Amino acid sequence: MIQRKKSEGFNLAFLDIMSCGLGAIILVFMLVKHNVNDSSVELDNLKHDIQTLEERKESSLQTLKSIEAELSENTSQEAAAKKSLAEKQATLAKEISNTDSTTKKIETLKSDIKDIKVVKKSDLIESKQINEENYLLGLKVEGKKIALLVDSSASMTNEKLIDIIKTKNSSDKEKQQAKKWIRTKRVVEWLLARLPANSELIVIAFSEKAKTLGNKSWMKASDSKNLSAILSDLNKLIPEGATNLHHGLLTANKFAPSNLYIITDGLPTKGESNYKSLNPFSSCSSLLGNSNLISGECRVKLFKQTITESARPDVQVDVVLLPLEGDPDAINQYWYWTATTGGLVISPAGNWP
Repeated sequence: MIQRKKSEGFNLAFLDIMSCGLGAIILVFMLVKHNVNDSSVELDNLKHDIQTLEERKESSLQTLKSIEAELSENTSQEAAAKKSLAEKQATLAKEISNTDSTTKKIETLKSDIKDIKVVKKSDLIESKQINEENYLLGLKVEGKKIALLVDSSASMTNEKLIDIIKTKNSSDKEKQQAKKWIRTKRVVEWLLARLPANSELIVIAFSEKAKTLGNKSWMKASDSKNLSAILSDLNKLIPEGATNLHHGLLTANKFAPSNLYIITDGLPTKGESNYKSLNPFSSCSSLLGNSNLISGECRVKLFKQTITESARPDVQVDVVLLPLEGDPDAINQYWYWTATTGGLVISPAGNWP
């Protein structure tokens, strides 16, 4: 009996052990199952992290490529800039060299200019000419005894007939300040400034009558006081009246000049009463001095008759012909006359002198 009781106790202990073992196994299985579920979540997290890292890597690679491309472009631009800089430096060096060469040439020219002997200008009075190119080509003031005839008629105030008519009705001061009359006085100054120093001079102003300016006899061109007196009288003149070339020539003939210079703007417009018997001039009433109008044809006839009766054949005549509207025959008639004496007629540009 006692041995049976021991066997039952052993069996109970064994069962307890087996139960504990089974429980332990079940616990292990439960733990294993729980860990498997956790591993799956961790795996997904790892996959997500890996994908994120791959995307970052790709983005970094793209950024790297962009940086490399930009760096390459900058390198190319830097090389081009260096090349351009080198070219500009070479050009600058060449320009500096040329400048140095030019500077040396300029200095040489300056030195040569200093060595040039300048011929002193022989003008007797100061005129308003600035440069020598303002000298009138071909017209040279020469002769031992020079007579200067200055037309002081009304037409010497302006070029256009309408302006001449307006000026006729204006004040004496406005006549003296008329554009063409001022130019006339500049021409006189120009001629006086270029007189030969050893010459003698007489200046005669003529319109309807004629009178001498300055002294009443020959004046030495080398005496500045004589020239000042002439210019003073010229500035007092009032341009008015008709153009009577006959009076001017007769007055000049009294002094027997070797050279005659005439400043006028056209053919004469008035004659003398002794033309009354001339034919075929009877139709030209202005030749008798009793008409204010004269045709172009009558002016030509009057000019030819004036030259025939009043001009000296042994005197060289030069004419400065200023512009005048409505007198187209003047240039031809004066040209023919001056050519026969060995002189010339000049019709200068508007900006001379």
